Amino acid sequence: MSSEAFTTAMFLIAAIIAAGVLINAVFPVIYTLASTISSSSHTVDERLSNDVKIVTTYAGGGNARIWLKNVGTGRISDADIRKADVFLGGQGNFIRLGLNAPGSDSWTYEILEDTPGNNCWDPGETLYIQASTEKIPGTGDIVYFQFVLSTGLSRSTTFTAGT
Repeated sequence: MSSEAFTTAMFLIAAIIAAGVLINAVFPVIYTLASTISSSSHTVDERLSNDVKIVTTYAGGGNARIWLKNVGTGRISDADIRKADVFLGGQGNFIRLGLNAPGSDSWTYEILEDTPGNNCWDPGETLYIQASTEKIPGTGDIVYFQFVLSTGLSRSTTFTAGT
């Protein structure tokens, strides 16, 4: 009888140790997965709340004017706009422009109708971009434009240069 009790006790101790090892191995993985899912969910939410549409464009004489509308549900800060990349030029012959850069390869912007006056690009507001580069082709040729926010949101278009 004592050997059965001893065997049962040994199996019980082994089961408890195995459960402890399993818990120590599984919980960190579950915690890491929960953290990853939470982070991914936040990133997706941020990307869904930020959306931009190119409204209209014009280029001619080395200058371009582009109007973009914030059609998302979230505001885009002035700092994010300043970190944006703007590419402009002929199709296959474009350049990344510098914000307020000296020389001809530069772009500036203005938030039109900044209703609350918060210097943020709020939903429904328009961003007006003025850009200049010698890479803009002549009248009737195709112009390429791309706007990329630091969040990864990217919008591009091609259009015909005017006079």
